[in-house]
Amino acid sequence: MRIKMKASNILIAALKGFEGLRLEAYKDARGVWTIGYGHTYGVKGGQKITSKQAETLLRGDLLPCEKAVTGLGVWTQGQFDALVDFAFNLGIDALMKSTLLRKIRLNDDQDEIMEEFLKWNKVHTKVLNPTLKKWVIQGEELNGLTVRREWEAQRFFENG
Repeated sequence: MRIKMKASNILIAALKGFEGLRLEAYKDARGVWTIGYGHTYGVKGGQKITSKQAETLLRGDLLPCEKAVTGLGVWTQGQFDALVDFAFNLGIDALMKSTLLRKIRLNDDQDEIMEEFLKWNKVHTKVLNPTLKKWVIQGEELNGLTVRREWEAQRFFENG
């Protein structure tokens, strides 16, 4: 029987720091309407919420990530927190299809796994390449994502 883990207070505090609290809707780095602690579903320009509503939205947004990571059979709270944050920030599909998860399942060494976390520090946007005369995806490294991936990599190898 699997023990059902939940996001720890350590993860919640870190996530709040990474996302920041915004009580009025804004467009994120990808141009997506966002509010609270990174909530995007159904958000519209001009929307406002309270800090209590932001906390409720955050906890609700974490539920599918917690469920997906629980299904992976992780063993420690640190692993759980790291992968829940990764899935919350990048999407469950990104986690499930990642080389990171493959290396975790293969039980690769710590350096290999940490390196895979750190590869996910770019925001991707579609730009028109005038030479090729077509749209291409361009990745731009963001310091905030680098810090977040470093936290996840370290948290993954913590037991508590």
